[in-house]
Amino acid sequence: MGWNEVEVVWPHPLLEGVRDGDAFYFVHSSCLDVRDGKLAKSVRFVDTQDIGDPVEKARQYYEDGLDELVFYDITASSDARDIMIDVVEEVASQIFIPFSVGGGIRSVVDATRLRLAGAEKINVNSAAVQRPELISEIARAIGNQSCILSMDVLRVEQTPKIPSGYEIVINGGRTPMALDALEWARRGEALGAGELVVNSIDADGTREGYEIRLTRMIADAVGIPVVASGGAGMPEHLYDVLTEGCVDAALVASMVHYGIYTVRQLKEYLDGRGVKMRMRY
Repeated sequence: MGWNEVEVVWPHPLLEGVRDGDAFYFVHSSCLDVRDGKLAKSVRFVDTQDIGDPVEKARQYYEDGLDELVFYDITASSDARDIMIDVVEEVASQIFIPFSVGGGIRSVVDATRLRLAGAEKINVNSAAVQRPELISEIARAIGNQSCILSMDVLRVEQTPKIPSGYEIVINGGRTPMALDALEWARRGEALGAGELVVNSIDADGTREGYEIRLTRMIADAVGIPVVASGGAGMPEHLYDVLTEGCVDAALVASMVHYGIYTVRQLKEYLDGRGVKMRMRY
């Protein structure tokens, strides 16, 4: 098989109970935002607080039925340093589900190091905005399905330059780029990204719900999976973004980091409302 091909074996033990032709969603992780080796959480990308051990949390969420874990080294780009590879290796050793990693990735060499450390998917963000060909380079090297474009998006006034009313911001929410988010999503897909993670700065950490207008707009404009990030505070928010928001998956953070809900409770709620889930209990 080539880099961009995948062999599907049916039936697969992870898909027990799912019939041929069924559609179902995955609840992606609690997104593990990591700063200086510690699990961190912010509100609208500021007021970041250390809240625990990312390795311990990763194992906990995996055992609770998590489908995929997303790990961001949130200051690697703004500090102009490499990602903390040792923390990535520790987390990878504790989980046996897809593992997506981002932060400070500037080259195919960086992506390859992370793959060797245990990451299945590589998230590019700030460096890709500054040098868009990075997306194509990584996609060619490790496959489109493993090259993820993560977008930090801020709601702004609509202008001729930002017609969607959503602007791309890089370096952990510090540097606005006068780049329209919808335009960047389409370009990212054209360059070879196999998935988009849409991080709403306005909703981040608020627990008031996802930015559904944003996710629906981007999901309608591209043909690759879209993952919503930022704003989850109750199970209903997940249901809303997976249905009205038109996304393929959603990240959760505060809800599980602070023990408000477990991964299992969230999946059982969604399953009970008719959203197809992978239940591994």
